[in-house]
Amino acid sequence: ADGHRKATSASITPSTIRSEPVTIAIFLGCLILAIVIGIPIAYALILVGVALMLHIDFFNAQIVSQNMILAVDNFLLLAIPFFILAGELMNSGGLSKRIINVAMAFLSHRKGGLGYVAIASALVLASLSGSAIADSAALAAIIVPMMRQARYPDGQSVGLLAAGGVIAPVIPPSIAFVVYGSVASVSISEMFLAGIVPGLLMGASLFIAWKIVSLRSELEVGERAPAIARWDALRKGFPALLMPVIIIGGLRTGIFTPTEASAAAVAAAVIVGMAFYRELRFADLPQILKKTVLATSAIMLIISAAALFSFLITRSGLPNEIAAWFKDVFESRIAFLLAVNLMLLVIGMFIETSAAILVLAPILTPIAISYGVDPVHFGIILILNLGIGLCTPPVGAVLFVGCAVGRLPVWQAVRTIWPFYGAAVFTLLLVT
Repeated sequence: ADGHRKATSASITPSTIRSEPVTIAIFLGCLILAIVIGIPIAYALILVGVALMLHIDFFNAQIVSQNMILAVDNFLLLAIPFFILAGELMNSGGLSKRIINVAMAFLSHRKGGLGYVAIASALVLASLSGSAIADSAALAAIIVPMMRQARYPDGQSVGLLAAGGVIAPVIPPSIAFVVYGSVASVSISEMFLAGIVPGLLMGASLFIAWKIVSLRSELEVGERAPAIARWDALRKGFPALLMPVIIIGGLRTGIFTPTEASAAAVAAAVIVGMAFYRELRFADLPQILKKTVLATSAIMLIISAAALFSFLITRSGLPNEIAAWFKDVFESRIAFLLAVNLMLLVIGMFIETSAAILVLAPILTPIAISYGVDPVHFGIILILNLGIGLCTPPVGAVLFVGCAVGRLPVWQAVRTIWPFYGAAVFTLLLVT
């Protein structure tokens, strides 16, 4: 592998690099055209990479395959299938249900209490699986029927759950952090620890937004759970609630690397689901593993395609051209970050989070560093922006999952999501 890397990097000389506006036109033109006509993002990235190779007069099929294979030959990326598997095991093993029951016991007596339950549950579930779509599907399946029965407006219910899904990419353990760290050569452990406060800020902002919305609504006030019911819910939910402590604590103390933490999460999910709650059966494992394999293969294909893309845009001088343009237009660091935020919010509406990270991180991270922005801080900003895109149409995956599970037209959720979207953007500005 080292020999291949040396041969690949040595094959391109300065004479083959053409830094000119045509490079940007080819890059944007091919990428936008491929997305518009519906080519899957992985193949779109390969297309852009091949177009750039032809532009710099360096097309070589062997380099295409070498870069794609070497990209996924990375120990750190093992965290992705393990965290996906952990999330599936938790949902099937009853952990998600116990966490929601704990939140119900302590928060459901407030006006709009089920909304607070949804936000608190989203925070805890996000710290277990790191997958926004998996968390949102589990929450919507359990909480939306309860909200509907309590006569909560359907649009507000699904909109709040979709906004709560934004927490998952930001709070550790996040699959998006693993992808960004591997692409931008940033410590994944540092990314995990840096995401704790922004994730909690997102939860606090949603709490405030829901409080304002619920005070203006005629929502029923539930009965306060007796102390014995609270204790019972806490006792039954304790093994599930202990898992984030084990994962984050292990990372913080250096017991786990991120990859080891993902494997520990799987082991803990199996033990808790089978031994404590006894809802996870051996017969469930084939279907769980199938879902994990399908999700992992889709992400890994995008990562391998993005490696070729990143290799070519770096060798073509494109990041230098974009950096020079930013320097000419935005003199201060704050102006640069605000411009990037605006751009990323728009991009997040159209491109899936992992794909957008793989496309944008190699271009924007070096530029951010040149402005004096810490790459870990910039990674949080990047992922938070793209996470907000998960709850906005036309490609808001979490929004569509919530609407599908809740059997609600998308337009109805979009019409009422704006207070929660505003809370997410406010958190983004605080983090920036």
